[in-house]
Amino acid sequence: MPNESAANESALREHVLALLEKEQAHAGFDKGVSNMPFELQGKRPQGAAHSPWEILEHMRIAQSDILEFVRDPDYVSPDWPSGYWPKSPNPPDEKAWDRTAAAFRADLEAMKELVRNEATDLFAPIPHGDGQTILREALLVADHNAYHLGELILLRRLLGAWK
Repeated sequence: MPNESAANESALREHVLALLEKEQAHAGFDKGVSNMPFELQGKRPQGAAHSPWEILEHMRIAQSDILEFVRDPDYVSPDWPSGYWPKSPNPPDEKAWDRTAAAFRADLEAMKELVRNEATDLFAPIPHGDGQTILREALLVADHNAYHLGELILLRRLLGAWK
């Protein structure tokens, strides 16, 4: 049975990685953020609570928070909810969108590497947590990212910036 257990763990890792990185049931991150006109990044469509910039930056902040919680026992999360959202609906400059997308990708890659690494016990409680595991945190990242990516694409549709 040890081989079956290892095979099951390997399959689980592959499923979680696919959830984090592949386009399966929806568009992927790169499609969601590519070719977003600067003049629309800070716009809030009528009835929307957030601009595309706010959503993208929130995704980056939240994912970074989860990753740092997993990696650093001394990490302190931002205040909720103010620390998880940018102060302005507008990006600070024309390069902010690309910087934030690049930081998001780097943190996502770091989370995927934790899952990919066979030395990572996906089921062990994180020592400085209160019951969280790497598996739970990776699934949380995937869930949160999918939710807000859908929101970002809807905002882009409402702004006429989605094909």
